[in-house]
Amino acid sequence: MPRQTQLYGLGRYKCHGSRRHGPSELTYRQEPSQLRGAGLYRGRRTGTRSRPVDDLGAADGADDRAEVSIPLGSPMPIDAAKALAAGPRSGGITWTAKDVQLYHLGIGAGRPATDPDELRYTLESRLHVLPSFATVAGAGEPGVTGGLSMPGVDVDLARVLHGGQTLRVHRPIPVEGSATTTSRVAAVYDKGKAAVLVLRTEAGDAEGPLWTDDAQIFVRGEGGWGGDRGPSARLPEPGGEPDRTVERPVRPDQALLYRLSGDLNPLHADPEFAELAGFDRPILHGLCTYGMTLKAVADTLLDGDVGRVRSYTTRFAGVVFPGETLRIRMWREAADRVRVAVAAVERDDAPVLADTVVEHS
Repeated sequence: MPRQTQLYGLGRYKCHGSRRHGPSELTYRQEPSQLRGAGLYRGRRTGTRSRPVDDLGAADGADDRAEVSIPLGSPMPIDAAKALAAGPRSGGITWTAKDVQLYHLGIGAGRPATDPDELRYTLESRLHVLPSFATVAGAGEPGVTGGLSMPGVDVDLARVLHGGQTLRVHRPIPVEGSATTTSRVAAVYDKGKAAVLVLRTEAGDAEGPLWTDDAQIFVRGEGGWGGDRGPSARLPEPGGEPDRTVERPVRPDQALLYRLSGDLNPLHADPEFAELAGFDRPILHGLCTYGMTLKAVADTLLDGDVGRVRSYTTRFAGVVFPGETLRIRMWREAADRVRVAVAAVERDDAPVLADTVVEHS
């Protein structure tokens, strides 16, 4: 009999097949626009090797996983002109000090709990907001899958990879607030064997712009129409030894805490679902690693002053498992620019974040 499991508010899936050999069929019962990430789709075991479906980084070196992918329904090719011409979608978000505190705890703040520097992340009377909170403000709406429902974008979620993230902060984010967000497809690039969508979300309040957040989304199999290839995300390797190197442990339960800020993809919590996706256990959210890294840079090189951060960009280069340790290397490339590379210590410094830059005042 097929197993049937509740996916934490994301609907149900039905799996035919053994745990040893993986699923022969996986069917979700939910609308694609309601799913966060690309972890829920319909497919069959192909016997080939696969890239994972949450962060692009998980694709690198992941050639021991069985692929589960056939098109969801009958998606049409991306219509770049239609996607770019579509008007923005607007909505409202709100957040409180508790949302900020929960996010900070989810990225590892508060250790040690009584450290005055950590209390700036956890105690409401001293609270400041790490700019990467913007990625989860309002529970992360509209999110990647919201962008994938834009006009001209009709893609198979099983082919979607979160390739990178770029955040520009226009002024410090208030501890509590509300904002209007506008989201649109800002660019569509033809990489030959894949398309790259840049999903842009801009947020502002009565006082003006707050942040601009770009998610770079790879859609495998959608390239080749002869369009603009776009800029390369790869940067030259930093020269010399890093100016600072720190290590940050990932708690075994960190993904369970981080997901409470809005990303409920079961890939990060449900061992059975993680196994179906090709992992032996749940993986950490890429945006959790993103937040942990920015906090390390702010605490180490910016004297803990998160208000100095102006922009932050990265390329997801590999997965992190809860319980591992991040090695974060930092180079001061200029008075206002830090290059960063992040690796998983326990897996021989396997790359996690690459081409990472923090610009600051």
